[in-house]
Amino acid sequence: MSNPHRSGPRSLGLPFPGQTGPLNAITDLPGLEVGHVTLISDEGEGAVRTGVTAVLPCGKSGAHTVPAAWFSLNGNGEMTGTAWIDESGGLTGPVMLTNTHSVGVVRDAVVAWGRARGWAEAWSLPVVAETYDGFLNDINGFHVTQQHAFGALDTAAGGPVAQGNVGGGTGMIVSGFKGGIGTSSRVLDGAVPYTVGVLVQANFGAREDLTILGVPLGQEIPDLLPEREDTGGRDGSIIIIVATDAPLLPHQLRRLARRAALGLARTGSVAHNGSGDIFLAFSTATPEIDGGLEHWRALPNASLDPLFKATVEATEEAIINALFAAETMTGLHGRTVHALPHTRTLEAMWKYGRRGDRGQGQKPSF
Repeated sequence: MSNPHRSGPRSLGLPFPGQTGPLNAITDLPGLEVGHVTLISDEGEGAVRTGVTAVLPCGKSGAHTVPAAWFSLNGNGEMTGTAWIDESGGLTGPVMLTNTHSVGVVRDAVVAWGRARGWAEAWSLPVVAETYDGFLNDINGFHVTQQHAFGALDTAAGGPVAQGNVGGGTGMIVSGFKGGIGTSSRVLDGAVPYTVGVLVQANFGAREDLTILGVPLGQEIPDLLPEREDTGGRDGSIIIIVATDAPLLPHQLRRLARRAALGLARTGSVAHNGSGDIFLAFSTATPEIDGGLEHWRALPNASLDPLFKATVEATEEAIINALFAAETMTGLHGRTVHALPHTRTLEAMWKYGRRGDRGQGQKPSF
């Protein structure tokens, strides 16, 4: 599970660029809520290492529909509801993250949850996205239930977000290390300090490609590979959720979603053939309704560069935060995936001059 004793990379001196919000999380967006249900039980053939994560753009009592857009960098994955996002320019309801074979039950649960809360729509097209956790989890045991999805939705809240082996990220792997849920944020300078928040469910990459702040970490730590029959480990997926309170139109949000690919690339991803790299961006700045008309406000395209930069930076850091938060896990058939070793990682960062405290004159003791 997420371990509060596993320090984050910023607290260990890694010099990520940009100004974060107070939580360095997607919940730095006012009103946005995140909830997890984590399922860890049994060993051997029936090992359960999975869960559900819910992201509610404006909370359980806020705006029901927000402007949104999505982008697929590589489409060996699933995110339901995207055809209607393309058509309408809006995201209605929460965003749910789970494992590949639980998309259906979670989707149906969102419909039932919304009906119970009095959603007025006669129909619903929920957004549920997945990554594959079948190396560690008995994915064909269908252990995620409607009640688990309800739990993630009902317990969603603002404040700090648990990261690593939690929720939908419980059984996920990044470049042969334990991965999972990660989050980060950026606050922009200016008269109105807009915020960009990112949450990832990370389950992608090959060890030799893993990069942190430009350091070829996967080449520095080639061991501690998953204990598995095949050692390729190249395929996988990542779901990236980008949220902002900046007033943007759907076509501008699609531009924002595309920039998440640049943050992903900074960590060494090449979007392998078998990877589902699917990104969603939304704005919590909803239009005003007056006399049957929607009154939209939007930033001019020429002012979007700071938002693009913030998205790239927050995406990169969210992925690295997932790696630093996750713990070693043993799951299905006794397979083990090791956590990123903090001490060796920091020594590699020092070697390449990427430690924030390097200028203090002597190598720190790890």
